[in-house]
Amino acid sequence: MEKIEAQHPMLDGFSFQLDAGSQRGPRAATLTTPRGKIETPAFMPVGTQGTVKGVTPDQLRSIGTQVVLSNTYHLAVRPGADTVRELGGLHQMMGWQGPILTDSGGFQVFSLGHRNRIEEQGVHFRNHIDGDALLLTPESVLDLQARMGSTIAMVLDVCPPAGVDRDMAASALARTERWAMRAIEHRQRLELFEPMALFGILQGGVEEDLRKEGAQRLRELPFDGYAIGGVSVGENRDAMLATISGGAQHLPINRPRYLMGVGGLEEFMVAIEAGIDMFDCVIPTRNARNATLFLSDGSSLNIRNSVHRRDREPLEQGCDCPACLQFSRGTLHHLYLRKEMLGYTLGSLHNLRVFHRFLERARQATLEGSWEQFRGAFLSRFHSRSG
Repeated sequence: MEKIEAQHPMLDGFSFQLDAGSQRGPRAATLTTPRGKIETPAFMPVGTQGTVKGVTPDQLRSIGTQVVLSNTYHLAVRPGADTVRELGGLHQMMGWQGPILTDSGGFQVFSLGHRNRIEEQGVHFRNHIDGDALLLTPESVLDLQARMGSTIAMVLDVCPPAGVDRDMAASALARTERWAMRAIEHRQRLELFEPMALFGILQGGVEEDLRKEGAQRLRELPFDGYAIGGVSVGENRDAMLATISGGAQHLPINRPRYLMGVGGLEEFMVAIEAGIDMFDCVIPTRNARNATLFLSDGSSLNIRNSVHRRDREPLEQGCDCPACLQFSRGTLHHLYLRKEMLGYTLGSLHNLRVFHRFLERARQATLEGSWEQFRGAFLSRFHSRSG
C-alpha cells in the first residue's frame, strides 16, 4: 500500500513518532505534547463536565490513564469558558496535569439534533439546561477551547445520523470540510492559553468512496492529527466495523489517528488492525454506574445479580485494578445493591483498567512483532465465550 505522509510540520511542542507499524495495520506510536507523552494505542476516559464521573485524577493515573477527554459544548454552557479560565484553566479545574483533548461540540449536533439548527455560519443551539441561545461556529469553538486551555482541540464538524442517504452524507462531509478550512484560517488569530494542537475530522457516513475522497482532501490541510467521526451513531454493527476498518488507511502515517466515540475490545481489535491510535467512549464508566462490569475476554457481568452475593473471588483473576486487588465480587455486589458510591467508583476503575490493559498489551504485541498471536488468543477467548 502507498505510504501517505503529511508534509506540513506539527505545532511546536508536539511530535508524533511511529515506534512500530506501517500505513495500514497495527502500530505503536508516541504522541508528545507539552503536557506529557501519550503511548498509543491509548484510550481516553470521558470527563464531559470537566470530571470523569466518580473517579479522582490520582485514581485515573494509577490505572494507566495518559490523556482524558472533555466537551466544549457542555463546558461552554456550564460553568462557561470564562469561568474555566478564571479557575486557572481546564487542567487546574480538573486537577489533571496531563494532556486533555476537548471535543468541539460536533457530536451534540447529532445527539441534540432536536435542539439545534445547522446553517453555513455554524450551529444554533437552544442549550439543554435553560433553553438559552448558543451559536457554535468553526471559529468560536476554537476560541472556547483555547480559552479553556485544551491540549488537543477538535474542529467543528457535522455528524449525520445513521441511515441518511448518500446525498445527505456527502453534504455533511462537504460542510465539515468547509468548516475545517475556516478553522485552519482562524487558528492563526487565536489567543492561546497554552500550546494547543488541532485535529481535523473525517466524515462521510458509511460510504467508502466518500470517506476515501474526504481523507484525500483532509490530509492536505495542516492539522496535527486526524479523527474519524460519524461512527457508532446508530448504524448496524457490520457497517460500523467496515467503516472503522476502511477509514484510517487513507490518512497520513506520520500523524495520530483518532476514532471518535467507539469503545469495546472487539472494536479496538478491528480499529488497531486498521491503524487507529486513539479512542474515547463513555461506555466503561456509564456501564459501571449501571452495574455492568467488563472482563478481559470481551464479556461482561451484572454485579447486582444474586449469583455474586457470597462470591469471595475477585471480579477477574490477574486484573490489577483496585476493585480486583482489594475486594471480592460479593463485596461489590453488596455495595451496588446498597447504592454506595464506592461501588460505582470501583466499577468504573475496573472497566477503565480493562480497556487500558487491553491496549497496553496490544502495544506490546505490536512492538514485539507478536500481533498475530495476541489477536488469535483474544479472538479464541472472545468466540468461545460468545458461542
